Amino acid sequence: MYNNKFFRIILFIIGFLLFLDGFILLLYKKIHLGTILPLLIGLVFCITALWIHRINQFLAAHSNIKKLWQFGWISFAVWLLSLIVFFGYIHVKSQQEHHIENVQAIIILGSGVTQGKASPTLAKRLDRAADVAKQQPQALIIVSGGLDYGEKRTEAEIMSKYLQENDQIQVERILQENKSTSTALNLKNSQQILKQYHLNVDSKIAIVTSDFHTIRAGAIAEKQGYRNFVTIGSKTPITTRYNAWLREYFAYLSGWILGEY
Repeated sequence: MYNNKFFRIILFIIGFLLFLDGFILLLYKKIHLGTILPLLIGLVFCITALWIHRINQFLAAHSNIKKLWQFGWISFAVWLLSLIVFFGYIHVKSQQEHHIENVQAIIILGSGVTQGKASPTLAKRLDRAADVAKQQPQALIIVSGGLDYGEKRTEAEIMSKYLQENDQIQVERILQENKSTSTALNLKNSQQILKQYHLNVDSKIAIVTSDFHTIRAGAIAEKQGYRNFVTIGSKTPITTRYNAWLREYFAYLSGWILGEY
């Protein structure tokens, strides 16, 4: 199959697009597995497509390496299948409608800031949360996120300002949790703020995050004792959507291994 010219052209095109996707996002300092892995996979695809004859000659002379090569491609195919299933599950979950009423608090999970402004992904979360907040005027709003590397203001502060300026949410409704650096800490530290307002993990809580993140965020919330919550997902910008989903694939696995849920 590798020697088929049409197959090699398709492999090169896919590889080039994956490499270009990862390369461009790295230029924008989006450095994580969701950008690095496509770049590396694309590079392997391009090399395979361009130099398959030399690779075959080398493998023919080294039978042990040839077995590893074949095992690697089989493993990649199995991994790719699991990734497609995961992406499909995220897509189905993101299409589900949630019954939202009598919400007592809305927790918005952070997603990074850039040069003092909400990232496109974070902006989507904030806008989605604002929609819920306007439907639930009695609900408190907790913006959760600490100080990112190289930033002068906490993520929570930037989130609060965004909600006020872009979504016309009154500052009196917004409470800042400005110490956390992870989803687990977002939810754990928010509990202290809930207690200050006579709420707890049994109160009706809406947890707003990105579509790809709702599964893991919900699992972490359950592990921490939240009992009456709903996770609400915002659309991820198309420019980073599948890179973010890919990153979440590994984050979900590592969270399970590390016992986050």
